[in-house]
Amino acid sequence: MSEFPMSADPHVHVARSPWWFKLLGRMLEPWVRIKRDPAEPAALLNSGAAVCYAIERDGTSDALILERACREAGLPSPMQLLDLPGRRRRSVFSLSRRHGWLFGRTDARGPREPIGQLIRAIEDDPSRDIQVVPVSIYVGRAPNRESGWFSVLFAENWLVVGRFRRMLALLLNGRDTVVHFSAPVSLRNVLEESRGLTPERLTRKIARVLRTHFRRIRAAVIGPDLSHRRTVVDAVLNTEPVRDAIAATASKENITLAKAQRRARDFALEISADYSHPVVRSTSFLLSNFWNKLYDGIAMHHFDKARAAAPGHEVVYVPCHRSHTDYLLLSYQLHHSGVVPPHIAAGVNLNLPVVGPILRRGGAFFLRRSFKGNALYSVVFNEYLAQLVDRGVPLEYFIEGGRSRTGRLLAPRAGMLAMTLRAFLRAPRRPVMFQPVYIGYEKLMEGKSYIGELSGKPKEKESLLGLLRGLKVLRQRYGHVTLNFGEPILLTPMLDAAAPNWRETTADPDVKPEWMSSVVDDLAERIQVNINRAADVNPINLLALALLATPKHAMAENDLLAQLELSKALFQELPYSDRVTITPMNPQGIIAYGEQMGWIRRVRHPLGDVLVTDGEQAVLLSYFRNNVLHLNAAAAWVAACFLNNRRMSRSSVLRLGRIIYPFIQGELFLPWDEEGFAAQVQDTIEFFVRRGILEASAEGRVLERGPGQDDGAYQLRVIARSMLQAFERYYIAIAALVKNGPHTMSSGELETACTLTAQRLSLLNELSAPEFFDKALFRGFIQKLREAKVVWTDPAGKLDFSDALEDMVRDARVILAREVRHSILKITPGGENDRDFDARPPVDPDDGSAAESLHDRHVANERERHEKHP
Repeated sequence: MSEFPMSADPHVHVARSPWWFKLLGRMLEPWVRIKRDPAEPAALLNSGAAVCYAIERDGTSDALILERACREAGLPSPMQLLDLPGRRRRSVFSLSRRHGWLFGRTDARGPREPIGQLIRAIEDDPSRDIQVVPVSIYVGRAPNRESGWFSVLFAENWLVVGRFRRMLALLLNGRDTVVHFSAPVSLRNVLEESRGLTPERLTRKIARVLRTHFRRIRAAVIGPDLSHRRTVVDAVLNTEPVRDAIAATASKENITLAKAQRRARDFALEISADYSHPVVRSTSFLLSNFWNKLYDGIAMHHFDKARAAAPGHEVVYVPCHRSHTDYLLLSYQLHHSGVVPPHIAAGVNLNLPVVGPILRRGGAFFLRRSFKGNALYSVVFNEYLAQLVDRGVPLEYFIEGGRSRTGRLLAPRAGMLAMTLRAFLRAPRRPVMFQPVYIGYEKLMEGKSYIGELSGKPKEKESLLGLLRGLKVLRQRYGHVTLNFGEPILLTPMLDAAAPNWRETTADPDVKPEWMSSVVDDLAERIQVNINRAADVNPINLLALALLATPKHAMAENDLLAQLELSKALFQELPYSDRVTITPMNPQGIIAYGEQMGWIRRVRHPLGDVLVTDGEQAVLLSYFRNNVLHLNAAAAWVAACFLNNRRMSRSSVLRLGRIIYPFIQGELFLPWDEEGFAAQVQDTIEFFVRRGILEASAEGRVLERGPGQDDGAYQLRVIARSMLQAFERYYIAIAALVKNGPHTMSSGELETACTLTAQRLSLLNELSAPEFFDKALFRGFIQKLREAKVVWTDPAGKLDFSDALEDMVRDARVILAREVRHSILKITPGGENDRDFDARPPVDPDDGSAAESLHDRHVANERERHEKHP
């Protein structure tokens, strides 16, 4: 028995509920199932004071639900009578009161009378205290797919509903009723803290605090009240920057102020979401069936950590972008888990007939791909985003700018991050938390279109007809999907580190602090790194890593089993981060699953079965290899050092690794600095030594692999080839530049030459990775060369380079076979400046002092260049 059913307060009288109240309670009981939050609310109460409950809305049904919840939790009944000045009243009151039996009107002044009576009771008796317990009641917050379509229409929302609608909600959704008990408020303490206020002002203050509390709880449970789109649009148009931009547009284009205002309003309406709770719940209901037809399961990992970190923050979800289903999956899973779905930044190309309005009511707001040349649109969009941040609306956007066609994370486009940062700096009331999310698939609906685009076909423009044609993909199954929540990134500590006086930054949107660009770039890099640190290794990833590393994409079953076991052991014994998840399937189960999904097929043979992935499937499979390529980077580097060398010093592996690391890091968003990567390489070497794949001699200074036919050598080759095409791409770029000579090619010309060379090499060698000739990857590598001061642009816009670049070409002999290097040099377009790159000896693989650091080379070359051209 609880200690609360009989109150110790002599002013509290236990009274029987009216007979009609009991009768209604019994009639309602079969239709209502209550979930208490917290499960044991009695722990919140102070046993020495009387209890009075405050509920948000007046209604017999809420009183019945509250009475039952209190009874089941062993709390004092809300039907107890309190002795108050001039009368006795029940131990419950509501913030709003409805007059009339059936079609009554709501009176928001309802709580002033009972609150005033409670305050007067405490003033009359200094020894008395009353604790007010706010209780929020939600009927049908998140109906599940078994509850029926009609139930969704009567789920909880921000609208004040009548008695008939509430009765329907109870009948349809009563089994999903949540009763949230908040910590009690001692009126005695409030009275002592507000001695200077009159009773009337104190009453209004308590009522206002309670309303704010209930709004905050409701926003946390069902989302912010943004149902009035017009209100948000008007707030945007009334801001000073928008008014100034309207005036500037009218003056510049010589149009009337009214016409400029209409244009600004049109922009705001084009951009803004029209969030609708019924639509969100209806869409959730539809998606639950959709996902069941499409996927075999959706898993979330580390979500509890994300939910625990979120309270009190403006949360910005920043997932990787691999499919059109990304935002639907994330919003659905958040809603299903009891978290408010975010407002999502979507490209205006998705604002299609029928589809656009649904997305808009689901929280999507639309932006154009470029704001260039349209100052008014830019200001309106910035102010709309600032309104969302100021109102505490959770956001979601993809900083890659578009869907990845290769399976890798794309270089971030930091426009939305910069706008979010500006919005926060203007009103830093609520700290901002960026929540990276890794989304992993086992099969993509867009896979074939991605291959076509990478092969040179133009991207199809989104249209309603194209969407209808795409419905045929629903006939297939797409395996499992995983959402992994990465380590969150808090904005305030980053600002404190970059600019300790950032709080003094002006709110003028036209003023850009000097440190802002570096903070935005650093933030974008951290987000991508943390997404990769939350990767999920599924069975298809592991099969892709193994099979695509063989010339014909085929492996004997025993070899494939051994390779899968090695890869799993590598990821488990040398964890990339504590948020990476790995499939629990054993190697036999992984192969069987790959066959079931249609990714691989078995060729029967008397000497042992062979597993193979065919032409187009191999190309599609490269996408899933690239999802987890970063996890394999250190191991691939160590293995690559032994492709053409049976014996090599440990120090050479480490020093050459330091040279290549900045380029791998830039491409794969790796988390380590140069020394951290060296430590990871050391750990990987020790792993290979423990497994007998490498042997260490000379007190560990020299490493050696077995002969070419050895199982360990074969496994090293498979691991190395996962990254070999990246090293070949680097060689194509530097070879093209050196072959053509300094001051002959611009960055754009070099990108084109590299892309054409890679395409031709791919045709000649039947490479199954379309990202091998992805222009963006060449662009990123050239940019890294610029940052390392190995390459720079001369006054004529052509590229010049230091001697370190030629050294890098020669060092490639350690990794790339002679025939590969000669093929690349033969295909690469060049002028009369051809050079014999093999004339100078490469790094001696057995010499411990073989490779000087790239940094030292750059310093020496920079010094020489400045001496020649002061």
